Amino acid sequence: MSIDTVAVYSEVDRLAPHVLMADQSFPIGPAEAAASYLNMDRLLEVASRSGAHLLHPGYGFLAENAEFAEKVEAAGVTWVGPPPDAMRIMGSKTESRKLAAQAGVPLIPGLMKPIEDFSELEAFVDEHDLPVLLKAVAGGGGKGMRTVSDRSELEGAFERACSEGQAYFGDPRVYVERLVDRPRHVEVQVVADRDGAAVFVGERECSIQRRHQKVVEECPSPVVGPELRELFGNAALAIVRASGYHSVGTVEFLLDPEGNFYFLEMNTRLQVEHPLTEEVYGVDLVQEQINLALGKPLSLRQEDLVPRGHAIECRVYAEDPLRDFAPSPGRISLWVRPGGPGVRLDSGVLAESVVPLEYDPMLAKLVIWAPDRPSAVNRLHRALSEFQVRGVSTTLTLFRALVGMEAFREANYHTGFLDDLLASGDLKKIHGEQDPAAEEAAVLAAACLAATSAASLPDDLFVHGDDSAWWREGARVLHGRFPR
Repeated sequence: MSIDTVAVYSEVDRLAPHVLMADQSFPIGPAEAAASYLNMDRLLEVASRSGAHLLHPGYGFLAENAEFAEKVEAAGVTWVGPPPDAMRIMGSKTESRKLAAQAGVPLIPGLMKPIEDFSELEAFVDEHDLPVLLKAVAGGGGKGMRTVSDRSELEGAFERACSEGQAYFGDPRVYVERLVDRPRHVEVQVVADRDGAAVFVGERECSIQRRHQKVVEECPSPVVGPELRELFGNAALAIVRASGYHSVGTVEFLLDPEGNFYFLEMNTRLQVEHPLTEEVYGVDLVQEQINLALGKPLSLRQEDLVPRGHAIECRVYAEDPLRDFAPSPGRISLWVRPGGPGVRLDSGVLAESVVPLEYDPMLAKLVIWAPDRPSAVNRLHRALSEFQVRGVSTTLTLFRALVGMEAFREANYHTGFLDDLLASGDLKKIHGEQDPAAEEAAVLAAACLAATSAASLPDDLFVHGDDSAWWREGARVLHGRFPR
């Protein structure tokens, strides 16, 4: 687009790929996010010093912060995102539910306002029964959420949800919904301009989650056909119009086993998983988003937006799935990218990159496209076998196990599928079943190496007597046969 780029970075990210690739780059503080990436004044100072005309918030940190959007606009910089008022309405779980109800979009039974007293929560449970889901009003990314299936756990879960809401979002308010049993998580991509023109760009399936955090996504959803897609899209556009929204965004729904769907929330930003839509629909969502921010009209037409093929995305995190997804910070010693047709890797690291403990540990997004879902799964299997990372543990272990499971190949899953799998211990069993051949090969290779090394040494190498230089000769022999 011929737009020069300005990168910002904390001390720990000074050698990150985005910093090295940008036309200009500026340090903004120490590793702690509060003193760097969440420092609004520092970010605006860099925008002024660099002469930036646009500010793109990405999909983390301040991306959905209406106050920051207002400050950017007040500084005379163009905010690449939706209007602050729409962000504020849709960023509140309770206000967005009210708006969805007014727009005629189906809702899960729940309160329309924050819980002011624990007795209100008890009254809701008396009316709707258990299980219920407690949610932080300002929440997102699975934070501030608690599922309650036992009445005795209700008060403790309420207190923890309030505490997490305060800790993560500075807002302790919580509301409650009836828990939908074994739903699928389906989200709709929307794009709208300032003049009211709007389209939906299909849907994405995001049901494979760990503790409400998406891990694997697909486009289109394996269970959504043309008629249901139209219903989803029209519901999403009703919310866009009711909120005065423009830019790109995502409206999220739950789909129950009977085929009923309910409004969940709206993400007022570019989604992590937006590449899926780009691959299947042949659009560049970031370019469209920037053009919309510049005041240009929507370039997409609804009749042209027809899905082509199937795409699957795996979020590669620096976490160990076999140790309850414990963080795995450190230095990446090996980074071998997968390749071939239909393989896209959006990554923020390289070999020798340092993975800090301070931030979300996502390293990359592996996106696979193929003409149909079975081909996409097979292509994903190959790409995962090529993708090699050393120095930190990653969720590649999980994906290699998942891709071989019948339930995944048949798309027979729901939002609790992965948590159930982890709780059962089956993941470790599957991982163990897949690795014996590789483990045996490694042991045999080590034995061969040891035997070859021993056979190559001179017979008198270790009979050195008074010769203090014997070790030098040994080093020369070994180095000649096994160079570094």
